[in-house]
Amino acid sequence: MLQRPRGTRDFLPDEMERRRAVEAALRERVARWGYREVCTPEFEELELFTIRSGAGIIGEIYAFEDKGGRKMALRPEITAPVLRMFVNEAKVLPKPLRWFYFADCFRYERPQKGRYRQFWQFGVELIGADTPGADAECILLADDLLRAAGVPSDIHVGHLAPMKHLLAGLGHDEQAKAMAFLDKRDFDGLAGFMAGIGKPELEGRLRDLAHARSLEELFAVTGEIPEKDRITKTIGILDRAGLAYTLDFGIARGLDYYTGTVFEGFAPNLGAENQVLGGGAYRLAHLFGGDDVPSCGFAIGFDRLMVSLGETKLPRPVRVAVCSTEEGRLRAFEVARAFRDAGICAEPDLLDRNLGAQMAHAAKSADYAVIVGKREVETGTVTLKDLGSGGQKAVPLPDAVAEVAARVPR
Repeated sequence: MLQRPRGTRDFLPDEMERRRAVEAALRERVARWGYREVCTPEFEELELFTIRSGAGIIGEIYAFEDKGGRKMALRPEITAPVLRMFVNEAKVLPKPLRWFYFADCFRYERPQKGRYRQFWQFGVELIGADTPGADAECILLADDLLRAAGVPSDIHVGHLAPMKHLLAGLGHDEQAKAMAFLDKRDFDGLAGFMAGIGKPELEGRLRDLAHARSLEELFAVTGEIPEKDRITKTIGILDRAGLAYTLDFGIARGLDYYTGTVFEGFAPNLGAENQVLGGGAYRLAHLFGGDDVPSCGFAIGFDRLMVSLGETKLPRPVRVAVCSTEEGRLRAFEVARAFRDAGICAEPDLLDRNLGAQMAHAAKSADYAVIVGKREVETGTVTLKDLGSGGQKAVPLPDAVAEVAARVPR
């Protein structure tokens, strides 16, 4: 028996309905903010990803040569393709551009719960705005989307300028190692590393930075920095909007990638691997031949989002089973069509089962049974049975459709 590839999944109808319901909630909410959907190819030139991350990323992604000898890769993320598309197709459009996407990505890594080789991202890119309001909009939208999905979350907001200010005296590799310790909240490891490079006093300041939970505490650590006004204004907008968040200047998202504001979202019920969202302000367009355009965005790990939701009950469509005797089989298809035309899921029997077997199946899969037998064909009616209460009655078809439609959640 052939098996699915490692790190991938099959989704049966129940799970797909759950995923589509959450996806629909995200799509509806992001549209309220004026964001419009974009789509990029599933594979791109390999250089699109190595130009920023270096050749080391090749071992972590699905890279290949096509039949023309061109080096290609399945996309491991979508921000770079979106910015490539912006440079190719949209750099003259009025700004800011509010774009979103929902698509699958591919990475060659060890599969584990909530982490797969094929995974989905729901992401947002705000291109062409470099203001506190732009940063704040992305953070507020991120929180709004998580709430729309029904995921209880904890939003952490920070800015890289204070960390860059404290690390300014270190070389690039030393900065990267210090950030790795901060990212893991490994303060003992950080202390040992700083002592090893002759900067033991810096460890204390970095620790205080990571623990700062107010702007007063932040600037007590850093002193005056050029970005103070930008940070203060961004946080002021979040506070005025009533956002519940945690200030966290220990967020160590890519020092070479993000340029200012950074933020993350956590689902408390996921345990150690609980991050479901990450983003911030960045500049990428110039790497792909465009101008140095400011951008801010984030991506939601859709698979982790679904794991966080667990067995949460989501609305499902009302289902009608159209059950018929031999005399009513042709009429059953007309009846099913009438319900479908009213926007109601209706399924006639396709296995030529007797009426008893059809009703037994309906009890397991439907909310209503609509019976079409010899009597119903002769009288031009149907028998509508509520499978929840057990009540039933013979009514004209339009009345049956109207009664079921009135109980469909809108």
